[in-house]
Amino acid sequence: MEQAAKQPPARAMALLPILVFLVLYLGAGIWYEYIAPVEGQMGFYVMSVVVAFGLALIVAFMQNRQRLFVENIQLCARSIGDVNITIMLFIFLMAGAFSGIAKAAGGVESTAHLLLNFVPGTLAVPGLFLIACLISMSMGTSVGTITVLVPIAASVAQNAGLSLPLTVASVVGGAMFGDNLSFISDTTIAATRTQGTRMQDKFYANLKLALPAALITLAVLFFLSLSSDAADLGQFDYSLLLALPYFIVLIMALTGRNVFLVLGTGIVLFFVLGLATGTTDLSQAFSAMGTGTNGMFETMIVTILAASISALMRDGGGFAALLAFIRQHFKGRSGGRLGIGLLTILMDVATANNTVAIVVAGPIAKNISEEYGIEPRESASLLDTCSCIAQGIIPYGAQLLIASAIAGITSLSIIPYLFYPFFLAIAVLVWIAMDTQKNH
Repeated sequence: MEQAAKQPPARAMALLPILVFLVLYLGAGIWYEYIAPVEGQMGFYVMSVVVAFGLALIVAFMQNRQRLFVENIQLCARSIGDVNITIMLFIFLMAGAFSGIAKAAGGVESTAHLLLNFVPGTLAVPGLFLIACLISMSMGTSVGTITVLVPIAASVAQNAGLSLPLTVASVVGGAMFGDNLSFISDTTIAATRTQGTRMQDKFYANLKLALPAALITLAVLFFLSLSSDAADLGQFDYSLLLALPYFIVLIMALTGRNVFLVLGTGIVLFFVLGLATGTTDLSQAFSAMGTGTNGMFETMIVTILAASISALMRDGGGFAALLAFIRQHFKGRSGGRLGIGLLTILMDVATANNTVAIVVAGPIAKNISEEYGIEPRESASLLDTCSCIAQGIIPYGAQLLIASAIAGITSLSIIPYLFYPFFLAIAVLVWIAMDTQKNH
């Protein structure tokens, strides 16, 4: 609060650390993805995002030579100790434990198989899109949804003679829809905590953008299915008991329950039901939760480093310089919204990670929203939605790389069929344009 009270003079050079990060991370990603690929590794994940942020933090420390080293540390500590950062870190831990125990108990497969048994063969492609929406929204992870459903989608496409890129793209699009709206997704957690808004408020703001895009996508997929042969989906084994916790978690989240209570309930249900049904034993259950939390460590470290760099850049006048630029080029509330959207997309294109993009763009978006009178739920929705648009389309993002690797096709071949992210981008632009008309 003290930092917000005394606005430092605008100084564009204070933004150098974020430029260093983007050059290092994007440069290394392009190099290892397209120029000197490393066998068995995705190019944009060769250089750890933590290393790139660490080097950027060193640059941030070196910029203000008049300030003592310990004063820089104190500035970072105040930013890391912010209540929203602390809550975010705790939620990341619980989300990791939930994801780990749910997977170990067999909840993911049971939920997917349960829903697949209700899909008629003539509507295989739109059915896969809808199932991906529901699974991703329940799981809170687009990558996990893609890993589970793309093998099924590839098999369906092969058996029915359907377009493999179209079938895979329908799963990717649905996975991005669910990730964008899920209450337990790390993107939702990051967007709401950096903007200081409630998850259910952000959800309903998001729904106005995501639902029309999803319905139009369903209509297009339905139309395309009419000219295709019916697919034989077969019968899938599932346990209704193991699918139940996901639906309970989803209902609790939608009714506005505290996210810690929601995740805690999910963990306990999967733990107990996994033991009761024999899909896990005690040691496997604890190990799975540990593995899940370990998977969140990089995201947590990135959050801490990004909070530190943001504090130093803000204190150095970097945010003031960025706001001055936006004031000059983006007019009115709609201009502020467009600025947040473009900033998030650029960060995602550069980092190839929607959570990292939100963590980096979040503090800047908060300043923009306060400057332009944009509600916190709207800025949180823009952060999450625009990061999902970019992440769902870039060919070097984890989602498309994993989907293409499983299906045995190139990520570029999937892009023309990614109807949902493109329709979502149009929905965002229409929403901003309509706000412009209201302002007039």
